[in-house]
Amino acid sequence: MSEIKVNSIKGVGASAAAITVNNTDGTCTANLTNRTNKNLIINGAMQVAQRGTSNTTNNYGTVDRFRISYSNTDEDITQSQINVSSGTTPYTLGFRKAYKLTNGNQTSGAGADDSVYLRQRIEAQNIANSGWNYNSSSSFLSLQFWIKSSVAQDFNGHLRSRDGTEQIFPFQTGSLTADTWTKVTKTIAGNSNLTFENDNGNGLDFVLFGFRGTNSTDNSATNDVWQAYSSGIFGGKDQTSTWYTTNDATLEITGVQLEVGSVATDFEHRSFGQELALCQRYFFAIPYGSSSNNTQFISSIDTFAKSATELRAQVHFPVPMREAASYTGSATNIEFNTDNSSDYFNANGFSNYLTITGENSYGMSLRKTDAVSMTTGQPGHLIFRATGGFLQFSAEL
Repeated sequence: MSEIKVNSIKGVGASAAAITVNNTDGTCTANLTNRTNKNLIINGAMQVAQRGTSNTTNNYGTVDRFRISYSNTDEDITQSQINVSSGTTPYTLGFRKAYKLTNGNQTSGAGADDSVYLRQRIEAQNIANSGWNYNSSSSFLSLQFWIKSSVAQDFNGHLRSRDGTEQIFPFQTGSLTADTWTKVTKTIAGNSNLTFENDNGNGLDFVLFGFRGTNSTDNSATNDVWQAYSSGIFGGKDQTSTWYTTNDATLEITGVQLEVGSVATDFEHRSFGQELALCQRYFFAIPYGSSSNNTQFISSIDTFAKSATELRAQVHFPVPMREAASYTGSATNIEFNTDNSSDYFNANGFSNYLTITGENSYGMSLRKTDAVSMTTGQPGHLIFRATGGFLQFSAEL
């Protein structure tokens, strides 16, 4: 029987080995491009936008799992989910949606405390159980994303660990050509100072800046290595303000992937249904759909009379949420009633009318205790009465 002994197998012209062999125990490490469940970023292709497609809110507002934060701006920043244009490289690679920031008119210029950035927070247990030996400098994560700016410049970003003594890994995109999609890749080695708890708290942040003022940047920050976090290097090295001081400048991103391994492999395209279920662990929305008579029964909620004076609506989440969710509902256009009864309330100031009980990661009960003349166990309805109706449940990090 013949035998081949090698240290590694590398493709002709490749810079890294496809297979690396451990000469001591005979095991090997392979860089595979078709692994599943490898992306630690959720909704990296920007497919899911349960809250809507455009908003100026300084928080989660459009594309799920990605949050915008801005401060000391003269005009609000607009966040939106947009279509990727055909004929571009991301489009040919299967990306159809992107997350877009549109700058306002920052008339007072770039202040030392001004900032605009987007981020995704990753649960600590997802990092702890990822297979990354994060305390070893010989074990790696690979980050990749596609980015496009209407202004030619370099942009800052970072990864930030949130457990134990916080660490930060600053990086820069490199100089971008205006209105041109550019792929950015980074290789992140482990570090002995990193800590990730095996829990559902915030473990790791992915952050990308449109701008951060000099009170939170420092040229002593070292790019592409882990170092102790401080607020003074939150924004990394000093960043040019061209994008921030250009009225209506835009910044677009898609194809964000963070995976275990030293090679950034092909993007993991998950189906819309898979991505939606992952997003619903953190946010679940029931919006008004469509109805010819402007009334829509909310069939996903069980409503009944618990007693002669108490109405309850049992909400069952489609997937277990990260933790017991907070709740909001539209203020003036939801009706809560029972069958065979004219008793109802039009929920003006909806959250003030209801008591929330029994909430956990699987669901919650909405309760109204001043109803009258009902039969215990009598079924009922929760109804959207107008097109602005919504119910939202959040367990975001």
